[in-house]
Amino acid sequence: MTTTGTLYIDKKSPIHSLDGSIKLLMLLVWTAVAFLFTDIRVFLGLILGGAYIIRMANITFKEVKPLVIFLLIFTLFNSLFLILITPAYGSELIDQYTPIFNILGRPLTYETLWFAIMLSLKYLSILPITIIFIFTTHPSRFASSLNKIGVSYKIAYAVNIALRYIPDVRDEFVNIMHAQEARGVAFRKGEDSLINRFKNYNTILIPLVLSSLNRVEVVSNAMNLRGFGSEKTRSWYNGKKYGKFDFLAVALLLVGAVAGILINKFYLSGFWYPF
Repeated sequence: MTTTGTLYIDKKSPIHSLDGSIKLLMLLVWTAVAFLFTDIRVFLGLILGGAYIIRMANITFKEVKPLVIFLLIFTLFNSLFLILITPAYGSELIDQYTPIFNILGRPLTYETLWFAIMLSLKYLSILPITIIFIFTTHPSRFASSLNKIGVSYKIAYAVNIALRYIPDVRDEFVNIMHAQEARGVAFRKGEDSLINRFKNYNTILIPLVLSSLNRVEVVSNAMNLRGFGSEKTRSWYNGKKYGKFDFLAVALLLVGAVAGILINKFYLSGFWYPF
């Protein structure tokens, strides 16, 4: 099966053999369970569990490094904004105030710092299962899986194209950046100040949007010429039936979801602060 123009990493593993719809269900259940809690212990458990699943899928850090770095930066900025805007939010949740120093005239507390760490780990606990979904699910198989569980084939095909388009957008971004650098626009450290380098990314945005719209029009015209959408149903070249691993994964997901709800209701409800 071709992987050209996709983020899919073709390897032999039990995770790769799972149906795309099962991996989507896994992502949804994992995310829902993570958002049930505000407890660092749960998120550390999810991160360790996710790391084990990534190891089962034979995915190396080098292969997913750009996505990991992007999400780490996003999480860091999110926590910094939380601390700057609401430096006493964590204290309000548990009615306990232990100030560290003032930020913009308001005290930052240890409780808020702990809350920011907890929030960062919550987002990072979803990262392993996101990596599994993106890098072990072939877009064409995923589209056929969606259609198999009742999603319209037009929507399934739109999802397929969106997943395939991510690497194209990335490559186009790099090409436009290189073209702008050839014109003397600074993007790298040491060429200009940090603020000016951020502003220079505006010179990439408009060409990237116009290029994307042009590509969408080309794909749309090609699909119309091939009569896409003229029939109520369609067949899939990469479709496959559910296997024993799929049913086992669904059973484990159901157990995990029920266990998460019960633990949240009876044991680990609310914001956990150990100090």
